[in-house]
Amino acid sequence: MERYRFHDDGAVFFTTFAVVEWLPAFVSEEACKIVTDSLNFCHRSKGLRTNAYVIMPTHMHSIFFDANFDVKRLEKTLVDFRKFTGRQLADYCEKYMPGCFTEAMKKAAGDDRERRVWQPTKHPEQLDKEPFWRVKFDYLHENPCRKGLVRCAEHWRFSSAAYWLSDGKFPSEVVLSAIEW
Repeated sequence: MERYRFHDDGAVFFTTFAVVEWLPAFVSEEACKIVTDSLNFCHRSKGLRTNAYVIMPTHMHSIFFDANFDVKRLEKTLVDFRKFTGRQLADYCEKYMPGCFTEAMKKAAGDDRERRVWQPTKHPEQLDKEPFWRVKFDYLHENPCRKGLVRCAEHWRFSSAAYWLSDGKFPSEVVLSAIEW
């Protein structure tokens, strides 16, 4: 049983979505755009609000909330997001990545699907106080630096770091929503 869950009394959550076998599926712009385009669709059509995000080669971290702070709708939206992006990413990997990617995705599939892109857990952590939110906000933005991919967080393209560190002067690939504590 998963230790981390969406709690009914929560509103803002830090999530981690990892690719099966920690495959580096996000090494191309096209793969990352599948995720960012879907996040923007969910913003427009499903009430998803993204406060912060980073797409790493093998996983993504995000801080999400629902426009109406409806945790059930947030959870459903993220299930839909993962299903849609999972299919799109599986197709992308099958077409453009080495065959071992598709093999790993087929091996990770359960009885309910042919392929699995995302590891089953969403690893949601409820952010109910500003200090804990700040820890997670800084953690996800510094992730590319900690991994030695860039020297400054704002240099990582598929991240909200440049937007927030510039007070919105630099654009973001994803529509971002502030949180007022």
